[in-house]
Amino acid sequence: MRVIAGSARGTRLRVPPLAGLRPTGDRVRESLFQVLAPCLPGARVLDLFAGSGALGIEALSRGADAALFVDRERAAVAAVRDNLERARLAGRARVWRRDWRAALRALARAGERFDLVLLDPPYAGDLAVRAAAALARTELLAAGATLAIEHRRGSAFVAPAGWLARRSLQAGDTEVLLLRRCDEGDGGCVAATDAPC
Repeated sequence: MRVIAGSARGTRLRVPPLAGLRPTGDRVRESLFQVLAPCLPGARVLDLFAGSGALGIEALSRGADAALFVDRERAAVAAVRDNLERARLAGRARVWRRDWRAALRALARAGERFDLVLLDPPYAGDLAVRAAAALARTELLAAGATLAIEHRRGSAFVAPAGWLARRSLQAGDTEVLLLRRCDEGDGGCVAATDAPC
């Protein structure tokens, strides 16, 4: 697996040997980041359930200012750190080894804000729904922020109340939904548009 575009283009990424880890394929990443391109310059990114860190590293490579990578697995955290060094992006990143719920609590207490959250939990169970709902209850998302949620295509994913799916990208058994909060300033939840940010 390699970084697709940007300053780290072509950098080979190490995937940690973890049961159930399912790195986001090149086709899905390419489609996702083509859509997210206008959102990336200057963005603060949270890569939750980071795995190899491929999504957050792609965002940094394409112009995001900073990224926080969160994963509870020691092997995943080691792989993310190694991949950031390989891509020469470690200076713009933080890596936390924490459970996603503990990470959200700590970030909320610290008053952190993110412009883009990349959410790619294991497909088993309803983790995508629970994590998205927990994020929606926090103040971690800056005004106009985008939430990108990867889940199994055809699963019963329900967007959190007050959030609108702006775009859906599909490839194989994967779907990525791009959500935005329904703010009164941008017309609320009246109509979806293709613009992710």
